Amino acid sequence: MVDGPRCHADIGVMPRTSSPASVDAAIVAKGVRKVYAGNKKQAPKEALKGIDLTIPRGSVFGLLGPNGAGKSTFINILAGLVVKSAGEVSIWGFDIDKNPRQARASLGVVPQEIATDVFFTPKEGLEIQAGLYGVPPEKRRTMEILRSLGLEDKADAYVRMLSGGMKRRLLVAKAMVHDPPVLILDEPTAGVDIELRKQLWEQVMALHDRGVTVILTTHYLEEAQELCDTIGIIHHGEVKTVQAKDELIASLDRKTLMVVPDVPAETAPTLGPDTKVTVKAGALYVDYRPSQTRVGDILSALYEAGVRVKDLSTVEADLEDVFLEMTYGSDTAA
Repeated sequence: MVDGPRCHADIGVMPRTSSPASVDAAIVAKGVRKVYAGNKKQAPKEALKGIDLTIPRGSVFGLLGPNGAGKSTFINILAGLVVKSAGEVSIWGFDIDKNPRQARASLGVVPQEIATDVFFTPKEGLEIQAGLYGVPPEKRRTMEILRSLGLEDKADAYVRMLSGGMKRRLLVAKAMVHDPPVLILDEPTAGVDIELRKQLWEQVMALHDRGVTVILTTHYLEEAQELCDTIGIIHHGEVKTVQAKDELIASLDRKTLMVVPDVPAETAPTLGPDTKVTVKAGALYVDYRPSQTRVGDILSALYEAGVRVKDLSTVEADLEDVFLEMTYGSDTAA
């Protein structure tokens, strides 16, 4: 039997587990399908339609998609909570069917819902969690983990007395008791205020700096754009794309030119079939595709429309633009 991840005395040293294959992927999914059985009132539902996905080791990977896209189903398959209908999945090189114990020991999951036993203290909760993973008492790092997440002073307080942000951090702590090399965060900052969100991410990124592969699902696209280095987008149970974040944003063939006229605009001029013009606070926002339209042509069309330009700037695309194009935009096209 190949040994799974082992615990270490220092939170800064992540497990150096030997995986059955020398690969650079934290997670590999091939042809993963999930069909939920129907009943008399509802037909069977195919939640995942042959997912092929590779998540690099050491990355901060953003797994994005609208509600109902299949993200939660995929995460639950990784966590062993849902049985896939077909396909293969490996976590840190361990096949979830052939080596389920090692695969699950390689993974820590922070769920979207705050689920904690309010009658235990954080210290007691981590001790119980460590016991469930088979971590011997002498190798448990309960206080070190709580300290690393800013919860040391709350170690002996009842969980019901903790704030929402502290409970979120406690979920991260519980996910890390067995030193997993892969950490999944499912909507970790939902309902958390800006300051607590910032603190949580500082602590999570500190774990990443120490070697943890972080997988994030979130509806805060600006959060994903700031934190992630690789993005995967799932829609209708299918992978639309997996790319490095900067390459993905650069691939969107759409830009916006903001034009400030010398006289504030009240109506939008018509510039051509490949452009869309809107008016905001007297300025003109011209949406165009660089592959089809040049900025010089736009300026010439504005001049012919009687618009004299006082200032202009280009508004670059961001992750939200890409996300909308690949999800809701594809639905419109269909």
